[in-house]
Amino acid sequence: QVQLVESGGGLVQPGGSLRLSCAASGTFVSINAMGWYRQAPGKQRELVASITGGDSTNYVDSVKGRFTISRDNAKKTVNLQMNSLKPEDTAVYYCNAGVRISYTRDYYSTYWGQGTQVTVSS
Repeated sequence: QVQLVESGGGLVQPGGSLRLSCAASGTFVSINAMGWYRQAPGKQRELVASITGGDSTNYVDSVKGRFTISRDNAKKTVNLQMNSLKPEDTAVYYCNAGVRISYTRDYYSTYWGQGTQVTVSS
């Protein structure tokens, strides 16, 4: 069974920084793309940033220049460094990964973390 566990959320003032981390555990063969999504109250979940197995990154326009996604394949983690935070960044942030769980299954399944709250407020 695959688990994704996020950490690093919290309360921060506008202009501040937070670093989210997500660690994958369990039995699996490999992970390809990983990403961070967020969902604010009353809004749909949106992709914030993603990173492929080859370290290509993609960001939603609203966070470009402020957020940086990175991964450590040896540690099976994906991180999201969030700088210059704004009140509109307030949301529950979810980690997401495509995981191949077995050599006999030639495809990747999507797994989600439980979410971590980020609140930007003075």
